[in-house]
Amino acid sequence: MASIEASSASQIQMDYMKLLISQLQNQNPLEPMDNNQMASQLAQFSQLSQLEGMNSSFADVLNTTNRNYANSLIDKKVTFYMENQTSGELEMKTGNVESAFYDVESQESLLCVKDSDGQEFTLGLGGIVLVENQ
Repeated sequence: MASIEASSASQIQMDYMKLLISQLQNQNPLEPMDNNQMASQLAQFSQLSQLEGMNSSFADVLNTTNRNYANSLIDKKVTFYMENQTSGELEMKTGNVESAFYDVESQESLLCVKDSDGQEFTLGLGGIVLVENQ
């Protein structure tokens, strides 16, 4: 099965322009293309490009916000659930956030948490169910 890659708005717009030029070169002079339709399609590509830029900006803001939140949890007591290796059931755990870091590979802010037994856990922000001051 072939994979389908998502094209950026600018790539789609360039492909459209190539197609448009080809259509203009080969159009019937007695039945020319509708200028309003071409202008409307170009405007839609412009809007798509702007939305793509906004999406990227929001992703950057969310990423920065998550990093700041992860850093604010250092030295806090957190509650989270972990799967028991032998039973496979979820167990509630509590521990202190020792550090926070950004994992470039997963593009996620992660926390290093140590429980009262000295066991260390690495978890994402979504895994935390309760935050308490020490």
